[in-house]
Amino acid sequence: MNKAARQAEGHEDSMGASGEPAVQRPAWRRRLYSHLETGAGPGRLSPLNLALCLAIAASTAVAVAETEPLIAARFARSLRASEIAFALLFAAEYLARLWAAPEGEPDSPAWKARLRWILSPPALADLLAVLPVLLTLAGAPTLVLRLIRVLRILRLASLGPTSNPFDLVLHTVWSKRRELGAAYALGGVALLLASSLLYAIEGAVQPEAFGSIPRALWWGVTTLTTIGYGDVHPITPFGKIAAGLTAVTGVGLIAAPAGILAAAFTDALGSDKPPADPAHESGLAAPRAGRDARKIA
Repeated sequence: MNKAARQAEGHEDSMGASGEPAVQRPAWRRRLYSHLETGAGPGRLSPLNLALCLAIAASTAVAVAETEPLIAARFARSLRASEIAFALLFAAEYLARLWAAPEGEPDSPAWKARLRWILSPPALADLLAVLPVLLTLAGAPTLVLRLIRVLRILRLASLGPTSNPFDLVLHTVWSKRRELGAAYALGGVALLLASSLLYAIEGAVQPEAFGSIPRALWWGVTTLTTIGYGDVHPITPFGKIAAGLTAVTGVGLIAAPAGILAAAFTDALGSDKPPADPAHESGLAAPRAGRDARKIA
């Protein structure tokens, strides 16, 4: 059977490193792989991945709704049926990705490509979408696993137009890791000093709240981060003065990482702008020069 006939029957030859045909690959498996892994085209998600994102969001909403006793009691059967339906959908998706995995490594044997895919982090994340129902049937609590499904939206979204923003965030944070590390280290030192100071001032007066440095750390965290729950606070004059200084210091410490990241994002977004077209610039400059010459004349 020649190559044209094999393609007519829905198969294509995969060329090995030597240029010889290695294996026959179903053409529709390659199309399925392109929709599951690489999207329908540049700048957009494939319809299949978009539908999976919507299913993940819906399954997460169901998991959240089940924690409300009134909803769980009234719609128990519907919620249970929807959870099973979502599990079957995600199981079918997992099997489809497993079956199409050799398309990502056309020069490798199919079983090796599938084994590598099973052990890859994305595949393990996909497996988390199927485990909840299996564990539920075994009587294990699965709420956390079901909520983890929402993280898969990030992986699916990375196949579409949001991949560049995700890469931008990761690259920006990584490029400023030393500055951010220094800012957080300074914050840790300030936290320890403030907690030690309040322990020395308020420890004898409020032993339950400030009787040790570890106990005072909770107050230090809420004060330095400017949250101030109010459940623990100093009552002595010197303690209040120290608390005020700590709160003012916390404003600056919180602003430092935000300023570092804001500046980094500004630089990164500026560097992504396309360079000016010299031909376009010269085309604009020529009419302006002509108008200036006519005015002089």
